[in-house]
Amino acid sequence: MRNIFVHIIWVLLAITITSLLFSGCTNRMSLEEIHSKTEEYFSDELQKKHIHNAFLTIYSPSKEIDWTFSGGHFADGREVTASNPFYTASIGKTFTATAIALLVDQQKLSFNDPINMYLPDSVMLNLHHFKGIDYSHEITIAHLLQHTSGLPDYFEDSTIDGSTNVMELLFSNPDKYWYPTETIEFAKTKMKPLFKPGTDYHYTDTEYVLLGLIIEKVSSTALHHFFREHFFIPLNMKYSYMLYRSKAINQTAMLSEIFVGDNEVSGMKSLSADWAGGGLVSTGADLIRFQETLFSGKIVKGNTLAAMQQWIPETYGMEYGYGLRRIVFKELFPILPDLTLIGHSGITGSFMYYCPEIDVYLSGTLNQTDEVKESVKLLVKILVLLNKN
Repeated sequence: MRNIFVHIIWVLLAITITSLLFSGCTNRMSLEEIHSKTEEYFSDELQKKHIHNAFLTIYSPSKEIDWTFSGGHFADGREVTASNPFYTASIGKTFTATAIALLVDQQKLSFNDPINMYLPDSVMLNLHHFKGIDYSHEITIAHLLQHTSGLPDYFEDSTIDGSTNVMELLFSNPDKYWYPTETIEFAKTKMKPLFKPGTDYHYTDTEYVLLGLIIEKVSSTALHHFFREHFFIPLNMKYSYMLYRSKAINQTAMLSEIFVGDNEVSGMKSLSADWAGGGLVSTGADLIRFQETLFSGKIVKGNTLAAMQQWIPETYGMEYGYGLRRIVFKELFPILPDLTLIGHSGITGSFMYYCPEIDVYLSGTLNQTDEVKESVKLLVKILVLLNKN
């Protein structure tokens, strides 16, 4: 997810939640009441002009909650249901980071390894020149995972010559299929690094493409096969796959439509530019299965999972680990409950989060880039309710 979560969004969020807290929802509520109110919130999202379909799954083993909400229609009038998978966007970063963590547990690499140990000279050449110094060989895997390498973002950063970035090229050339090395070459030739590795934070998909290449090198298998063999098959994620690169284990319903404003973009082959940083398609149930298994320590070891949760500041009320984001409610606004969300969001309004304080998992999407902040507001409102149970 890009630089969407700025201070003004959290101010708007605080206003919304403050209104909720001082409304009739201040008393304790039954799960039936919370379900009804959540369904109302979800329906409100679907009524918005730019939201054509939406998904929300809420799961809590301790509270015995397993709720799924879906709605909307395809452009041809067919109804959208929970069986239709959705594009997860940057949620895919959590899968890529977990793949790296799994290789750490297998002692095939280390978080602090320099990336030149695993990447060819063709990728490393001129990768990171900053103020006349070549820092390419100082970049570590940890830098890539935590967005602290200083590398530019091929998607949204400005080019040195004022030409279009890859995000703009997605729409001007929708039929282009992007290979991972093409996006790296674009960042190297069209953009400049922002800072010396390890000295600052800058969210960039370029880093996660490099991580994908490292996974492929170390495991001797394509990234989409690695996901299938280590996540999708063992976790029974039957409806998850990499867009334009693989198929789901089971026959899967049509991909729900993605919107950028008024434009429906789910059929653009140029979405292939979003690879290890977010090319995953899944369902709410599959994502929650992955989350629960990860946070219960069944995918990677406990100390490895703890390493993934070494937080650094990202923006107001938010921190970033290794492919994981943490949202701290009380840092957003002091009167909010003492809750946190750990997981990831995507530019399409997608989300995959776990709230450890009340043992609640949430996943879904609004499938609309114009409504990203609304997806986060929706999650916070729901958790405020669940905290009353």
